[in-house]
Amino acid sequence: MPKSDINKAGWETSDFPILCENCLGDNAYIRMSKQEFGKECGSCTRPFTVFRWNPGSGARFKSTVICQTCAKVKNVCQTCLLDLEYGLPTQVRDTALGVKGDAPSSEINREYYAQNMEAKMDSNGMLNSGGGRASTAGKEMLKKLARQAPYYKRNAPQVCSFFVKGECSRGAECPYRHEIPEKTELSNQKLQDRYHGRDDPVAHKILIQHAADAGLAPPEDQSVTAFMLASLPATSQEAILFALRQALPKLKEDDLRGVVYVDKSNCAFINFKTRAAAEEYTKGLARGLEIGGRTIGVRWARARPKKTQATAPASVTPEPEAAAVEA
Repeated sequence: MPKSDINKAGWETSDFPILCENCLGDNAYIRMSKQEFGKECGSCTRPFTVFRWNPGSGARFKSTVICQTCAKVKNVCQTCLLDLEYGLPTQVRDTALGVKGDAPSSEINREYYAQNMEAKMDSNGMLNSGGGRASTAGKEMLKKLARQAPYYKRNAPQVCSFFVKGECSRGAECPYRHEIPEKTELSNQKLQDRYHGRDDPVAHKILIQHAADAGLAPPEDQSVTAFMLASLPATSQEAILFALRQALPKLKEDDLRGVVYVDKSNCAFINFKTRAAAEEYTKGLARGLEIGGRTIGVRWARARPKKTQATAPASVTPEPEAAAVEA
C-alpha cells in the first residue's frame, strides 16, 4: 500500500447507497452525485462515500449520513436511519423483537466495531451473525406498526430561514417552505440516539401509543406498579422470568421486585419497585409474553383495596367539677 494511502485503511468506498423507497423518491431517472470520503460516518466516524440527490420536483436535496457498514449492521437506510423492512425507528424494532443492541456508542470503540463487522460481511454484503429467531409476538407487533408512507414529509424542502425572520422577498419563487416551525419534543432528535435506538422521541411516541392501543394505558392510581398475566398454561415462575427477560433484554434487576405465580388460578403478577420503572417497561410488555408456545397478554394489575380501620368509640369528655366551674 502506498504511503499516501496508509491513513485510508478501513475507509469505505461504495458504488450505490442503501436507501429506502421514500428517501430515494419515485423518479426512475434520478441523478446522484458521488464523493469518495466526503465526510465522516455519523455513527462510526470513518470517512465514507457520500451520495447526494434530489428525490423529485419540489423536494429538498438529500445525502447519506452513515456508512454502508453501519447501515447493514442495523438494517437501516443510510439517510433517514429507519428500518428498511418496516420503515420504523430502530428503537421500535429492537423493542418489538427483544434485541438488546450491542453496537458500542462510545467514540473510542465505534470505528473498531465497524471494521470488525465489515470483516464479517459475506460476498453479498450480508451479516453472518446467525442471530436468534425473532418472536412471533414481535413480528406481529411490527406488522401492526409498519407503514409504507413516512410519518412526516420526509422529502419536503427545508424551512426558509429568511421567512422565519420576516425578511424573505422571493415569495412564491422561494424553493423553501414558508412555515413557522413548531418546537416539540420531536424536534431535538440526535443521530446517535436514532441509530442506536435509545432515547428516541419519535420511537417513544410510537411505543406509548401502541401500548395504549393494547390496553396498557397507565392507571390513575400511582400506587399500581404491577402487571397481571391471566389464563396461563401450566408453567413455572422460572419460565415466566425467562419470557420476561426475553421480552425486556434491557431489564435492570434493580427495577424488578419479583414475579409471583399463582398455580391455582393460572395467573401471575410482575411487580416493579417503582411506578416510573413499570411505565418504562410497558413499551416492551405491550407485545405480550411468549409462554408455553402461546402469546400471553399483559394487563395492569388492580390496586389493592385499602383496609378500613375499625373506628373506636368516641371518648366522652368528663364534665368539669362543680368547684372548677364555680371558680
